[in-house]
Amino acid sequence: MDERTVSVWAKDIQRRRPHLTREAVVAAAVSIADAEGISAVSIRRVAAELGARTMSLYTHIESKEGLFDLMADAIAAEVIVPPEQLPDGWREAISMIARREREAMQRHPWAQELVGQKTTIGPSAIAHIEQSLAALDGLGVDVPTAARIVSAVDEYMLGCVIREDMHRRHGLTADERRATKLMYLRSMTAGGGHPHVEALLELGPEFVMSGNEAFEQGLTWLLDGIEHNVAKNG
Repeated sequence: MDERTVSVWAKDIQRRRPHLTREAVVAAAVSIADAEGISAVSIRRVAAELGARTMSLYTHIESKEGLFDLMADAIAAEVIVPPEQLPDGWREAISMIARREREAMQRHPWAQELVGQKTTIGPSAIAHIEQSLAALDGLGVDVPTAARIVSAVDEYMLGCVIREDMHRRHGLTADERRATKLMYLRSMTAGGGHPHVEALLELGPEFVMSGNEAFEQGLTWLLDGIEHNVAKNG
């Protein structure tokens, strides 16, 4: 673990300026990213939002990368399910965690950009990983298999969020998206030769699921497949 990794979690803002706590700095950075995207976040900009000198933040957060680490961990903290709310059954538990992940990513679309970056895993992220692995205890698989299942669910969730964010960026409502998709597909299949697609188009807009409906259906299919595979190989 390098020096930056240690310091970013160990340091905090001096209490002589109560509004400059580490939590306040991270909250200000998250607020900026929510409003304007991750590219708008800088130590200078966060300092301005807090009415502080830039160097006063650099004393405790050495770099923008360290700030990104803290922001990513703040999002991970939102995902953790209070223990008393986590269901006993593995399917229900991992589904609840996946839904909370999706909701957090929807609240903070910029977090998608941090997923592919090399961010240090913080204490909340570790707690989230621990909870996700523990949620699969009832499935009766070993730790490596549980880790692969958690990864598969995470990748499915992230794919759904990215697709939903693309629709949001295009400014289309669900109904507009359905209509646009149908119009395009009908124009592409007008010459015939695509019987399966043509049969699908005859169903009308109903075949295009909404974001929540599509997410839940896909998650069910994914967990069905995992359960079947575990039973077959058990």
